[in-house]
Amino acid sequence: MDWFSTLSLALGSAWTSGINLYATVTVLGLLQKFGATNLPGGLDVLDNWWIIGVAGFLYAIEFFADKIPYVDSVWDVIHTFIRVPAGAIVAYAATNQMDAGVATVATLLGGGLALSSHGTKAALRATANVSPEPVSNWILSILEDIIAFIGTFLAVFAPVGIAIVLIIFTIFFIWFMPKVVRAMRRIKSSVRAIFAGESFREVARKSS
Repeated sequence: MDWFSTLSLALGSAWTSGINLYATVTVLGLLQKFGATNLPGGLDVLDNWWIIGVAGFLYAIEFFADKIPYVDSVWDVIHTFIRVPAGAIVAYAATNQMDAGVATVATLLGGGLALSSHGTKAALRATANVSPEPVSNWILSILEDIIAFIGTFLAVFAPVGIAIVLIIFTIFFIWFMPKVVRAMRRIKSSVRAIFAGESFREVARKSS
């Protein structure tokens, strides 16, 4: 891959990791395993069947957990500490054979994109959980899965396409940022509540 394709893959995969990390890892691993692509840097390790299997298993759990009101909020609270650093790691792994400065910037941007996509997801879920009907959770969850899968494919096969998506998302995120900040504050409070021994149901209601 050339430098632009590598950076697009790194940042695009980091972004989708903030939405659905396990779907991203599963797709990347399968594409590498079956020879559909040659992932850059250290991402080639994802073709290990153990990694693909664990990621696929966790995706199956998330598929159901993410569609249950309140449970999805608790899931987001926990995954604040998983998706964001994982996004940075994915970006670093993709660029670790490039110039050290480029890899460092890509890692920082990857973590930021993962944080912004995760924060947006959390904010939308917090809004959905105060809705009187549960169908909105299903719709949001399915849309998120679709975005994660399509975004990962774009990151691998359409570097210009994913770059455009990231630019559009960044513009949207700047406009949506106040709600995201409020959602992240709720997540922070929820994390404190979990460590204080409150039940998952109480934490989920607070995060909504």
